[in-house]
Amino acid sequence: MILFALALAAPAPAQTQADLTAQAGGDWKRADMAMNAQYRATMAFMKTMDAHPAPDAKRGPTYQQALLASQRAWLAFRDAQCVIDSYGYRGGSAEPMEQLACMATLTRQRTKQLKDLVWQR
Repeated sequence: MILFALALAAPAPAQTQADLTAQAGGDWKRADMAMNAQYRATMAFMKTMDAHPAPDAKRGPTYQQALLASQRAWLAFRDAQCVIDSYGYRGGSAEPMEQLACMATLTRQRTKQLKDLVWQR
């Protein structure tokens, strides 16, 4: 009886799948904003590298071009990877949440990769 009374006194917060999906969407948006800020910082660094090219810099893309190509390819990878990742819940109400959670995770990983591209010489 006491346990029943305690359970009524402190109800657990009930969350709907829509609430969980909205939270995952917010998490992904925050991760995406952080990645975009880091991308801009990394691109600024690449511009400085292009301003002082090494003697062999006449071959291949510039630092900026290489970063842009890498980011575009990574975005395509992330989106495709998170679609397949969410297929464990395909057709269910958790599928969008899983896709957003995957996008947030991979986006945070990419932010670190972009930060690591800003090396010191």
